[in-house]
Amino acid sequence: MTRTGSPRLLREINDRAAIETLLRSGAMTRAELEEVIGLSKPATAQLLARLEEDGMVVRTGLRGGGRGPRAQMWAVNGGVGHVAAVALTPELIDVAIADITGSLLAEHSAPMPKENTLQAFRETVQKAAALAGLRLDALSHVVVGTPGAVDPATGHLGFAPHLPGLVDVDLPSTLRELLGTSVSIENDINLAALEEMSSGKAVGVRNFVLFWPADEIGSAVVINGVLLRGVTGGAGEIDSMQVPGGRYGDQVDSDAIVALAASHGIAADSGLEAVAHALTTGVEGRAFLSDLARRIALGLANVVCVLDPELVLLSGGVAQAGGETLCELVSVELLKLVVPRTPVQLAQITANPVRSGALHSALAVAREQVFGLPQRA
Repeated sequence: MTRTGSPRLLREINDRAAIETLLRSGAMTRAELEEVIGLSKPATAQLLARLEEDGMVVRTGLRGGGRGPRAQMWAVNGGVGHVAAVALTPELIDVAIADITGSLLAEHSAPMPKENTLQAFRETVQKAAALAGLRLDALSHVVVGTPGAVDPATGHLGFAPHLPGLVDVDLPSTLRELLGTSVSIENDINLAALEEMSSGKAVGVRNFVLFWPADEIGSAVVINGVLLRGVTGGAGEIDSMQVPGGRYGDQVDSDAIVALAASHGIAADSGLEAVAHALTTGVEGRAFLSDLARRIALGLANVVCVLDPELVLLSGGVAQAGGETLCELVSVELLKLVVPRTPVQLAQITANPVRSGALHSALAVAREQVFGLPQRA
């Protein structure tokens, strides 16, 4: 690799390349690192000594029981930065704390109260940080995933009347003051899409739509590898889209799914339960799932016709409960409504996709702050 520029600039470039490699690959020996970043043995040794002196890397033992400098393993010092990822729902405040390498240090959750929401939020994050042995001001960055969207002009959370205490305030500024550190607010489904781009079905996919029926009704739209947020942050809020019969969200929320199931003789207390039960109830269940797939496809058709994406992903509890059966039925119904032959697949990330996406987003910000590494969508 040919490098030009001042010695200081070259050192900074090489340092960032080494840090990025160690973050991506984990602990490595000097020889392994020099092979990846393309430096000589003396230059790599000087780089590691410099980063160790600055506290950016640490020695972590020896490779395979070997001896001497060639077996010495090096890793990023996780203690140079810490982040919090928070997933908010009308029922729960769910927090994860990690160091800058992404190693999970603590998890803590608490019920979402009807009153004093902001105070409960602070106490939950503070408790999670304490479990990791940290104070709030030790957090480099916090990312909060929430239903709705924050208007960048006002800081107000829209499309989220079910989160009392969080709607009529400048939420980013309020949470920064409350926690004493930098905070970003992101739509929950956008974060699920970012996680799919990072380690799920959308790795390498430049244009796709992630749709989440039932409890978190909405979608995330990615164009040319970048999340589409819209002027007020409301891109993808398809629950308010008008379709035959009224508002789309009223036809695919949990209550509507329960009512649809009941019309097919399937009793359930939630949409997720109805879909899961339908898979075991023969003809009635199949008929119910076909009707539900038709409803889901109706909303997706409007999005697909406008965007013509490479892929549609179904995410969330209801989609996962329906599994490949529901996914295939949605695909069949969608193909009846649109010209594009867009494949429909289940999202791969099923365990805390919103919180996981928030963690990746927080780490990207913290790594830019601490190491100067560029953020990627």
